[in-house]
Amino acid sequence: MARKRRILVDDGVYHIISRGHNRYKLFHDFEDYKTYKNIILKYNKEFSFELFHYCFMPNHTHLLLKICNGKDLPHLLQSLNQAYAKHYKRSYKLIGNLFQGRYKSMLVGKDSYLLECGRYIERNPFRAGLVKDPSGYNWSSCKFYTRGENDDIITINPLYFDFGADKIKRMHKYHEYLLENRPYEYMVDKVMKL
Repeated sequence: MARKRRILVDDGVYHIISRGHNRYKLFHDFEDYKTYKNIILKYNKEFSFELFHYCFMPNHTHLLLKICNGKDLPHLLQSLNQAYAKHYKRSYKLIGNLFQGRYKSMLVGKDSYLLECGRYIERNPFRAGLVKDPSGYNWSSCKFYTRGENDDIITINPLYFDFGADKIKRMHKYHEYLLENRPYEYMVDKVMKL
C-alpha cells in the first residue's frame, strides 16, 4: 500500500511529531537535548522556517513551525532527524533505527488553532506527569512564553501578543491559558495516534 502523500503548502504551519523507535528514549542527558537544539539552529540557516513552539519529550519531539517553501518540509525533517540519529548512534552505540518510521505532520490551517496547538505541545510534560506545571519543564518553549527566558530557536507566535500589551501581563495570561482544560488536546491525541 502506498504511503499517503503529505500536504505541502508554502508558508504552511505544521505540527510535527517524531517518535523514538519502539519508544526508545531519544534523550538521555543535557547534552542530548542541547545537541538537538543546536541541530535545529543549524538547519534554520539552511531552510527558511519559524519555530513557534516545541517540546522535546524523552521519547518524542513536538515542533510547531511555519515553513516558507512547503516542499522543503520533508528535507528539513529528514536532515534534522538524520543529524540527531548520527549523534545518538555515535554516543550510545545504537545499531538500527532511532526514529519510528516517518514523522507525523498535521497542517494547522486556521490561526485560531495556532495557539491551541502551541498550548497542546507545551502541556505534554505536564500531561505525562513529568512536571507539576508546564513552565517547569526545561526542554520546551514554555519558559520563553511564561517566564520571558531567552530561547534562540523560537520565533514568537504572532497570536501571543493578543494576551496583552504589557510583557508581564502577557506572560501571566498565557500561563493561565496553559493551565486551563480545553478539548483541543483530546482531539489532537486521537488524530496523532492514527
